[in-house]
Amino acid sequence: MLAEKLWPTVSSQLTCCVSGALRVSRSPPIAKAKSQGLKLVPFLVTLVLYFSLVRQDPQGELWTTVLKCLPIFALVFYVVAKGISPKKEYRRSVWILLGLVFSSGGDALLNINLFPFGMISFGVAHLFYISAFGWKPVKWIIGLVLYVAVSLFVYYVHTKLDDILIIGVPIYCFLITTMLWRSLARAVDSRNFLAVFCAIGAILFVISDALIAVTMFVGVPLPCARLQIMITYYAAQFAIALSTADDGPALQRSIRKKIK
Repeated sequence: MLAEKLWPTVSSQLTCCVSGALRVSRSPPIAKAKSQGLKLVPFLVTLVLYFSLVRQDPQGELWTTVLKCLPIFALVFYVVAKGISPKKEYRRSVWILLGLVFSSGGDALLNINLFPFGMISFGVAHLFYISAFGWKPVKWIIGLVLYVAVSLFVYYVHTKLDDILIIGVPIYCFLITTMLWRSLARAVDSRNFLAVFCAIGAILFVISDALIAVTMFVGVPLPCARLQIMITYYAAQFAIALSTADDGPALQRSIRKKIK
């Protein structure tokens, strides 16, 4: 009799607890998805500004340099706004943040026709990206295939290079290839959406730089070359920056993995 009297109270309490737990487990992913989208609004706005206002190839003007760098600054804002700290859980975010900073420096230097210095700045950015992606697992086969391909490319274009570029271009090519290798190895191993999306971004980065190379060193006339280069470049940086969305404490990462 006592059990029968107590059961309605106990069952109501259990119902409240379960429903409360369900609300907690379901609402954070939705809230986080919305917050991630809001943090990316500046990036979308600056993209529209750049492609709508910079209609021709820039000639080193200050305003085109600022507009070119703004989308990368917006991605820097995203990485900081979504959460960053010196703690181990955010180490990848810190490396990618530094990579974005040096990328914006490279954008500015390229826009004012300081190509060698811009290439150096991007080379440093790739070092930070390589650090972010890590060296485990190694996946030697992927690296070997990529290094053979880039070696053939460097051999083909080296006769068209002069001055500092004959040294700088091969070094840069191997840096960006290493960045691609590490992102692909990470994506193959983890197979989660953000890692795969980041690897796609790395591929787009290589494509963007390859378009610069074929127009600048090989002399292939591409239709709307600047648009092709910048669209693939911004898409690449967006994918790399977004890969930091699952950085943070283990509990937060486990919640995010459930909604992938």
